[in-house]
Amino acid sequence: MSESTQKDRITQLEEEGEIAADYLEELLDIADLDGDIEIDVENGRASVEVVSESAGSLDRLVGEDGKVLDALQELTRLAVQTETGERSRLMLDVAGFRSGRKAELQALTEEAITRLRMTGEPQRLVPMNPFERKVCHDVVSAAGLVSESEGAEPNRRVVILAAGSQESDDQEVEVSEETSTVETDVAGAEAQGDGTQVADTEGTQDVDVQE
Repeated sequence: MSESTQKDRITQLEEEGEIAADYLEELLDIADLDGDIEIDVENGRASVEVVSESAGSLDRLVGEDGKVLDALQELTRLAVQTETGERSRLMLDVAGFRSGRKAELQALTEEAITRLRMTGEPQRLVPMNPFERKVCHDVVSAAGLVSESEGAEPNRRVVILAAGSQESDDQEVEVSEETSTVETDVAGAEAQGDGTQVADTEGTQDVDVQE
């Protein structure tokens, strides 16, 4: 990518962030919530976070296990798409929920890697959404091991294997696949008119954790 093209892309992502911020500010006003909005560009996508100095004041925007946040992220992406005409891969966080969850998942995955090295047995993690699986796949890849995703949503999970091994022929190796999984989930949801969890990605190479 040329320097000029890269600058144009950054400008486009910054515009996405501004549109998302306007949308979220209106939402905060309607919900009578106080919060500041921070905009950035990370890993090739717009990144927007709603923050507040009052602890717990934004919990309603996160919901149980981040479900409300996931839905809000999709609504925000759709708002951006309406303005730009292009599908957005924007990542939204509220009060540091995603960053905190990412740290938890990294620790969980590292513990599973330690068990695998001690026992030689494949390690199956708990079911996760695409954004969360992407975080786990990245940790496994950095450790020089192999990971797969098995099962169907919402019970799809990461399986960690020793490097060079594959547990079964009918499982799909997904060291980096959650990126496309997140984007496919989002595209499908938009086509059907319903919401879906992501992350993507933010993670996410999105999961794109939309993953």
